[in-house]
Amino acid sequence: MPYTEIPGARVPIRMWARPDEVEDSALNQLRNVSGMPWVHGLAVMPDVHYGKGATVGSVIAMRDAVSPAAVGVDIGCGMTAVHTDLTASRLPDDLGALRSALEAAVPVGFEFHDEAVDTSAVPGLRSTRWDAFWQGFDGLAEAVRPRRERALRQMGTLGGGNHFLEVCLDDDDTVWLVLHSGSRNIGKELAEHHIGRARGLPHNQDLPDRDLAVFLTGSPEMDAYRRDLFWAQDYARRNRDVMMGLACGVLAGQVPGTGFGQWISCHHNYVAEETYDGVDVLVTRKGAIRAGAGEYGIIPGSMATGTYIVKGLGNEDSFNSASHGAGRRMSRTKARKTFTAADLAAQTEGVECRKDAGVVDEIPAAYKDLESVIAAQTDLVRVVAHLRQVVCVKG
Repeated sequence: MPYTEIPGARVPIRMWARPDEVEDSALNQLRNVSGMPWVHGLAVMPDVHYGKGATVGSVIAMRDAVSPAAVGVDIGCGMTAVHTDLTASRLPDDLGALRSALEAAVPVGFEFHDEAVDTSAVPGLRSTRWDAFWQGFDGLAEAVRPRRERALRQMGTLGGGNHFLEVCLDDDDTVWLVLHSGSRNIGKELAEHHIGRARGLPHNQDLPDRDLAVFLTGSPEMDAYRRDLFWAQDYARRNRDVMMGLACGVLAGQVPGTGFGQWISCHHNYVAEETYDGVDVLVTRKGAIRAGAGEYGIIPGSMATGTYIVKGLGNEDSFNSASHGAGRRMSRTKARKTFTAADLAAQTEGVECRKDAGVVDEIPAAYKDLESVIAAQTDLVRVVAHLRQVVCVKG
């Protein structure tokens, strides 16, 4: 559907969701953002909902400024998907054993590797120049320097919450591996350090929301944040690469001769330097993917509603962006109060996954309808494939 333009304080808000279906708290967040003097434009995706720091599903283009709280604490969080040459008939009969093998290879929740992964031994790994990457750690904020060993051992780990690793089938019954994760604890600590610094700067004292505090181009605080931000975004991408390499190794071990083809990766919590209307801006995608013309993206739903592989249409009205998923329709707390483990088991029937009280907050009913979200952005992306999960690993 075409976007709806709703009034903002300084710039209009272009929204690919029905305004009457967006909660007031999210609308207030968006209006606060639109009133900031550095904002060049604001686009809102169909999976929009209230979020900590900034509205999830928002795309904020700023001139000479960036808000670390708007980026959020999971810097570089995103998706990776790999197409295989397997069909469903070649998968092991015991999908429970396959899930266990994936969980053994890729630590989940608060777990991490006993020792740093030897990236030279990970099959099919796409990331390179590992020595140069880790040398960059020494230039990060001094507050995180003691976390080097933890960051090393968390490389190649999933985390918890809405992060997942899945075995999926497309409409031709071809097998895909799909995962969702970010920059783990090191990204969180870097974000919290810089959010705290931004809140204390004089030019941020009169903002309507302290989470909108920004760094300004040319300042030492901005230089330090950009250095740490881009390193953490690279960490997140490499983290997904390592996990996917480990998962590919598991699948190849269970089904000898497995071949791996197309490899797609995209951030959905990050900052990029881009140009619109002849203006150089810093674009913060908070729960949104880049959808430039011909660019592949990944839009997941929930534990049982599958994932869409899409190609961007390059719509500059959205700052070349699209939704990052279905988006939550209720908070985790409300989901835990509303549903039971039995409800989760019923809603994930046919999927090999956890079905216990520990992941009830991830129940499919806590998320918006993925089909509606996709239908609301036909001018932003074209669907390439629809995937349905048969195995879902959760933290």
